[in-house]
Amino acid sequence: MDAMAEPPLPPPLEGLTVVAVEQAVSAPFATRQLADLGARVIKVERVDGGDFARGYDTAAGGLASHFVWCNRGKESVALDLKDPRGLDVVRRLIRDADVFVQNLAQGAAARLGLDAATLCAAHPRLVAVDISGYGPSGPYADKRAYDMLVQCEAGLVSVTGTPEQPVKAGIPAADVAAAMYAFSGVLAALVRRGTTGRGGPVQVSMLEALAEWMGHPLHHTMHGGAAPARTGLAHAVIAPYDAYATADGGRVLLSVQNDREWRRLAEQVLEQTALGTDPAYATNAARVANRERTDALVARALGAQGADEALARLEDAGIACARLRDLHELAEHPQLAARDRWREVGTPVGPLRALLPPITLPGGAEACMGDVPALGEHTEALLRAVGMTDEEIAALRRDGVAA
Repeated sequence: MDAMAEPPLPPPLEGLTVVAVEQAVSAPFATRQLADLGARVIKVERVDGGDFARGYDTAAGGLASHFVWCNRGKESVALDLKDPRGLDVVRRLIRDADVFVQNLAQGAAARLGLDAATLCAAHPRLVAVDISGYGPSGPYADKRAYDMLVQCEAGLVSVTGTPEQPVKAGIPAADVAAAMYAFSGVLAALVRRGTTGRGGPVQVSMLEALAEWMGHPLHHTMHGGAAPARTGLAHAVIAPYDAYATADGGRVLLSVQNDREWRRLAEQVLEQTALGTDPAYATNAARVANRERTDALVARALGAQGADEALARLEDAGIACARLRDLHELAEHPQLAARDRWREVGTPVGPLRALLPPITLPGGAEACMGDVPALGEHTEALLRAVGMTDEEIAALRRDGVAA
């Protein structure tokens, strides 16, 4: 190493402790971001099976893929919070924490005294986050809120799919939206604490998070009078902007953003220069009005080429394009490989491949990416850390309060 080189900066959240009473995706994904940035995250799970996301599937080497994705770098303590002794352990953990996050069913945290308002009143420096489906008030406050249900309520399903069939997003979009606003909310509250000395409650609802992500179609509808049409892979107001089959069975998506690009496409890819100035195609409005004929012209040209050739010709012509990849192809994506984005994460079934998180902080330590914990893996160590004796720990285990 260069003797003059500066040592890497520590992870930005090193030294902070997060306690999370969490399940499924929204809170676990939020706290995983904090763990990746160096925070110590203590995950409180049920004694009878833990976070129910542990049982969603067995696709990740025998573990649940959702759980592996959302829970690396955490310490797991299994407690029965209905027992006062289990709840007392959580309160002791919170006493020394910087952040608390929960996404229990509406009202459950308040009944336990673990809602953000109660905790922040008792611990002024604590940043406490309540993640809910629909928020703490209003007619939907107590309504069950699973990801696909919220996708429907937020209108995402209405603008996704084909003209004939609306479909849900292929990822838990409502959960992820709420998770990322919880993550950024925690960071904002910590910055404020740095200047005021006070933490405070943070509220995030899945509906409000996803409704924010719906900004474009929502504004289009509210102010333009009509919702964008469902167009499958095509763009509702730009043509050509769709995926087209190639001669070798691949599919290539291209996007023409302006009329200059259309002229280049016509000349260099379609090999019909006259189409560039033909009134039926020369403007985007004309191409959208003649979408079927426009798409047919592009489909005919790309259908005579292999995917690699089609992509090369589109790139040479300066046309934005992409290969329509499946998940096996994503796992082997050349760009991710070239940028060295893959690491291995320890799990109870051995190391599993995982992507580095997308936040890169040059000059700092690499994202932490700790192990995925087994249920209750850290229970005993954490019970000792809050001052419990061997006899007390044995009693909790005997009575099923800790596992």
